[in-house]
Amino acid sequence: MGVLDRLVLSDAAWERMAPLIIGRPDQKGSTGRDNRMFVEGVLWIVRTGSPWRDLPEVFGDWNSVFRRFSRWSDKGVWRRIFEEMSDDPDFEYLIVDSTIIRAHQHAAGAKKGGLKIRPLAARAVV
Repeated sequence: MGVLDRLVLSDAAWERMAPLIIGRPDQKGSTGRDNRMFVEGVLWIVRTGSPWRDLPEVFGDWNSVFRRFSRWSDKGVWRRIFEEMSDDPDFEYLIVDSTIIRAHQHAAGAKKGGLKIRPLAARAVV
C-alpha cells in the first residue's frame, strides 16, 4: 500500500474547496500545478505530524510545497477553506494553519552543541 492509496480528499470535499483556492486555471496569473495533490500533501503533513522534509516526493518537492503552504497562509486561503469545511465532521481535525504547526527543536536556530549546564556559584562557595 503506497502513499497514493491513503489520500483523504473525496471528490465532494474537493468540489467544495476548489473555488476557494488561488492559482486556478480560470484565474489570471500563474496557475498552481495540481492543486488537489498539493492540498493532499498538506493534509499528509497534518495527519502524520512529520517534518516538511519527510514529505513523500509524490506530492512534490518538500520546500516548494512548504513555500506554497506559507503563501496560502499569508493570503488567507486556509482560513477560507476552514470556514467552508468546518461543518464537515470528517475535516474538523484536519484543517490547519501556520499557527499550530510546530517546528522541531533543531529548526529553531539553536546553537549546535546543546545546552551547557554550569555549576551554581552558591554551590562552589560551600
